[in-house]
Amino acid sequence: MLALLSACTDNEKEIDTSENPEQISVSFFSALYNDKDIKKAAAVCSPKLARIILHYRSANAVARHLFNMSYDHVDIKTEDTGVKVRQLFKNKATITVYFDGTYQNERIKDIKRLALIQKNGDWYIDKILKDPF
Repeated sequence: MLALLSACTDNEKEIDTSENPEQISVSFFSALYNDKDIKKAAAVCSPKLARIILHYRSANAVARHLFNMSYDHVDIKTEDTGVKVRQLFKNKATITVYFDGTYQNERIKDIKRLALIQKNGDWYIDKILKDPF
């Protein structure tokens, strides 16, 4: 009898939507830019946004057309200083995400804002907000 074992790599793990909104936001962009996994990214979006993201069929297309950002490698974070970047109102949050990476050997920094909603204790990205600057 032959038994096969399979282990999940970090790329295959789903994003835990019960995490805080900041972590969901970072995980969403990391799925797109670092893991190149469009399904993983769409899994943490509201149904309407997930349909839009899946329409593009690839993480590179989402990055290029929806966010107007392309990276070969990127570090993604939310503000970790004393400044409060999350505006939380009951079941809604606005998160500012910072990008610092490279594309074709050029350093690129950018900022994006997301609106998240909470349903049944889980956080989902609902909207991509206009650039703050």
